Amino acid sequence: MPRVSIILGSKSDLPVAEKTIRVLKDFSVSYEMNVASAHRTPDRVENLVKNSDADVFIAIAGLSAALPGVVASFTIKPVIGVPVSGKLNLDSLLSVVQMPGGVPVAAVGLDRGDNAAVLAVEILAIGNGGLKETLTEYRKEQAEKVLKDSEEVSECSIL
Repeated sequence: MPRVSIILGSKSDLPVAEKTIRVLKDFSVSYEMNVASAHRTPDRVENLVKNSDADVFIAIAGLSAALPGVVASFTIKPVIGVPVSGKLNLDSLLSVVQMPGGVPVAAVGLDRGDNAAVLAVEILAIGNGGLKETLTEYRKEQAEKVLKDSEEVSECSIL
């Protein structure tokens, strides 16, 4: 059973989805991925959402970025929206974050499929001790990288 369902508004959103997939694979979280347009194939979106056993949805879309909101309208499970950059970055960002009351979508930054995956893992870790441990280790590694980077930068400093 896929734990995360990734839905792309179009195939052109695949580079952002690849960031999501890399993180989910790092955490050994299963996923499914499909393309379905909120405007061109709304029945497909509804069918994918209503027939999915996933625990969390990640909807990736650009332009008007209606997809995350449409996905949220068909489920009570968490939906994470990833706005995709383009000529009109503000449009996709605002479409994801400005949801009507009662139908929220968690939002990450433009093209941040990686952060969407980490957020999905955090949601899944609530009921999964093993995943929680892996996530804790991931956070430690992130902190260690920053400290190492700081040491390298400090060595280059000229006073």
